[in-house]
Amino acid sequence: MSICKETFGRLQDGQSVDRYTLINGNGCKASLITFGAALQELWMPDRQGQLADVVLGYPDMVGYSSAGNPRHGAVIGRVANRVSNGRFILNGQVIELSKNKAPNHMHGGFVSFDKKVWAAEIVDNGDEPAVRFVTVSPDGEEGYPGTCTTALTYTLTRDNALRLDYEAFADKDTAINLTNHAYFNLQGHDQGNILNHVVRLAADDFTVIDSNCYPTGEIRPVAGTALDFTTAKPIGQDIDRDEEQIQFANGYDHNFVLRGDLSRAGEKLLKACAFVVEPDSGRTMTVETTSPGVQFFTPKKMRPGEPGKGGIHYDDRCSFCLETQYFPDALNHPNFPSPIFCVGETYRHTTIYRFGVK
Repeated sequence: MSICKETFGRLQDGQSVDRYTLINGNGCKASLITFGAALQELWMPDRQGQLADVVLGYPDMVGYSSAGNPRHGAVIGRVANRVSNGRFILNGQVIELSKNKAPNHMHGGFVSFDKKVWAAEIVDNGDEPAVRFVTVSPDGEEGYPGTCTTALTYTLTRDNALRLDYEAFADKDTAINLTNHAYFNLQGHDQGNILNHVVRLAADDFTVIDSNCYPTGEIRPVAGTALDFTTAKPIGQDIDRDEEQIQFANGYDHNFVLRGDLSRAGEKLLKACAFVVEPDSGRTMTVETTSPGVQFFTPKKMRPGEPGKGGIHYDDRCSFCLETQYFPDALNHPNFPSPIFCVGETYRHTTIYRFGVK
């Protein structure tokens, strides 16, 4: 039960990046770096008690600062996911955002939260070690109105869960939608594809995408489609099925509408949204969240570039993401829960990745 702080590396401009390693009483470890407040390592036991690092990432800042980094383990903001045409309407005014994925805005823009060096402090060094990260996004950054202060506390619990508690507020009405972009492989980050992982999602509907993976605004039942995870099934079972939605995403890159109240009050209720089992190791992961949606993403190929931890070049379908969030492009679809927060309102969001064995 401890926290170890060390220097992880430096950016080209000389900024120092620190790493905090949290260890609980079971020997499980979570390593977090101040660059992007990113989850860099997460060591969890299999059914034999053997620990493995179950998140993809890089061994140093060469990888994290490279153009090929697909935001490994980082916090995404000020607004995660997609904003079509890089604009939305707020209080009757058109807000123009940066178009880092022209003509659209993606994952917060060019200088998004995943590229910032966050301030960090240890908040609990007991049997549930915790570190709090803070960053400030100035008024107008990437086009967003208001100076926005964001805090995220990571806690490694005594029962082998990693808890993420987000909080953000701004001095102008603005949009806030934060998530974490961890890429998981429950066999171990270096153990090949994830097609045998068995997944169940607590979602009866999904938000339909077009050929560019942007929501159309339609919410459609998953029943009878390859996106039906209401009953547990291997990721690989339908990932190449000849369905339009699967072909558009080259697998899965869809937002699932979680069961329950989608009101602002309802989102504060912590609910289990995803259940994952890796049969060979026996590792399990349950995702709990207060958010109304979760993006299930199975990248076909990782971006080429720097090798990952252990010199590994991550290959086809070697990971999956479960990004808890407001729905993609919610700023342009009034029928989606709104990520607009007014002055005096505080954005709060909790996600827990709870690990076990089967």
